[in-house]
Amino acid sequence: MISFAKERQDVADMCRTLADAGYFAGTGGNLGLRLNDKLMAVTPTALDYYLIHAEDVVVLDIDTLTVVEGERTPTVEKALHAAMLKAHPDHGVSIHTHQPVASAVALSHEVLPWPAGTDRTGLGPHIAVIPYRPSGTGMLAKVFRKNLRSDINAYLMASHGAICSAPDFQAGLGVIRKIDAAAAAFLRERLEKRANLDKQLQASLLNTLNKIELMGA
Repeated sequence: MISFAKERQDVADMCRTLADAGYFAGTGGNLGLRLNDKLMAVTPTALDYYLIHAEDVVVLDIDTLTVVEGERTPTVEKALHAAMLKAHPDHGVSIHTHQPVASAVALSHEVLPWPAGTDRTGLGPHIAVIPYRPSGTGMLAKVFRKNLRSDINAYLMASHGAICSAPDFQAGLGVIRKIDAAAAAFLRERLEKRANLDKQLQASLLNTLNKIELMGA
């Protein structure tokens, strides 16, 4: 019998939920779940989300990042999840996605405002930006820790993707949807100003972005 079997199964199940929604793709994206004051569970690296089982989820020491239980290699972004959970001690989960719309906006390296009317409870004043550093490196972990704020729970990692923390996975899924809605609003405003864009293409793109905004409302 493995330790924290239910919690590790919750991680595996959430991977599939995020993959079904299009927020995870292939092996792009990862999760962290606080187990107690000293331990967290993270997704394994380079394993198809639909093949992950509870025993594949790795238990780590949240401070040293050493493996406590699990045969798989933990995600290369484990330091990001540890930093998020330590910066937000009232939160239990950290979610890093490569969701297409938010990832596209992450290429702009701009702070992303929450759209007017967004319920910002538990979100912070805006979606902050983490400066670009190569994925899975100590350089990224260092700049990530430097730019974390206790009052901001959602971030775009420049030219990379999105990451957020939340009390639990369901709340985290809601934050991910709101990040995508904010990104869609950001792109919509710019598309509407493109007078030289093919009108049929513009209408199709705006329709898609409007649907994404509504999903996160």
